[in-house]
Amino acid sequence: MTLNLTSRWILMLLTLFTLSGCGETPTELQQAQHAMTIERSDECHLCGMIIKGFPGPKGQLYKRGSEHSMKFCSTRDMFAYLLDPEHQHAIQTVYVHDMAANPWDTPDDEFFIDARTAWYVAGHNRKGAMGPTLASFSDKKVAGAFAEQYGGKVYRFEEITERLLLQIE
Repeated sequence: MTLNLTSRWILMLLTLFTLSGCGETPTELQQAQHAMTIERSDECHLCGMIIKGFPGPKGQLYKRGSEHSMKFCSTRDMFAYLLDPEHQHAIQTVYVHDMAANPWDTPDDEFFIDARTAWYVAGHNRKGAMGPTLASFSDKKVAGAFAEQYGGKVYRFEEITERLLLQIE
């Protein structure tokens, strides 16, 4: 059986609509994958350390289709996990503390931001839960002011690499 061009397009569109119906809608995904409060007993998904009570920004991420967040004691640990080629393809949503709205020693879970739109300062002299970490900010100017005060350089999400993480140790 041969199909004319219009029939092929209709068949292709029906296939796409059918396949897209198998997943969650963006609204459902956004509701399921939001930043969660870090509880006293939560452990870092990378190192196993208890997260609460340590200074500096923390991170959270969700794998594709998951409703359970993976929490990290520092943005450095979160990026170490995120940049691992074994995990990189499966990451859906990523959050970090906005340190412009948080005290360094006690970040507030009300101020998580989308990690992919954040600005990061690497190489500063402030310590996180596991030592050196990436300071995360929603505003580039605030990140720049932090870098001027504490040292380091400002980066975008996509500029963070495994090599950079090793340099800040």
